[in-house]
Amino acid sequence: MPELKWRMASSFPKSLDTIYGAGEDFAKRVAGLTDNKFQIRVFAAGEIVPGLQVVDAVQNETVECGHTASYYYVGKDPTFAFDTAVPFGLNTRQHNSWVYNGGGLELMREFYKDYNMTSFLMSHTGGQMGGWWRKEIKTPDDMKGVKMRIGGFAGQVLQKLGVVPQQLAGGDIYPALEKGTIDAAEWVGPYDDQKLGFNKVAQYYYYPGWWEAAPRCRSMSD
Repeated sequence: MPELKWRMASSFPKSLDTIYGAGEDFAKRVAGLTDNKFQIRVFAAGEIVPGLQVVDAVQNETVECGHTASYYYVGKDPTFAFDTAVPFGLNTRQHNSWVYNGGGLELMREFYKDYNMTSFLMSHTGGQMGGWWRKEIKTPDDMKGVKMRIGGFAGQVLQKLGVVPQQLAGGDIYPALEKGTIDAAEWVGPYDDQKLGFNKVAQYYYYPGWWEAAPRCRSMSD
């Protein structure tokens, strides 16, 4: 076998041992299966490119592969959302069934051809929380004007309630929430959210995150 050395740009900070760690686990698995002939070095968000520019880096061949959540890129095309999560969408088992048995993988790979990429399933975070809020939400009117970090297509849904959606990478959420640049933020669940320190700067935590019943992260390669 030839020796290959690839770089993987991650959308996630190293502090997230679950999500970022999935990329490292993937790299170790590939190395083990190839007697270390195929080595992938993982770079956290910001080390090569910012967390929300991973698709661009893979598409432009700045790096050979990336680990990201495709719904970060709905601004390019709403189709990206289906590969991660859509509001009121599929749960984990349903999503897996669609991907592996319902033609989902083939459909998305056909879509990714236009971006000079192919995709592989990497990690699954399960049902998510409704996020951390600096003020209590009692009625839909309380959401008007709230600047909220929220990923994917869900931000466009919450806009209908007056929310001002903000797209931020994981590592950028805490400082924005602490400084009051944003008023609320959703990420994953208690473990990862506390890793990022959201509980220190926002008092109210809500459930469920109906916009992400089973979000999926992807490994993408050019």
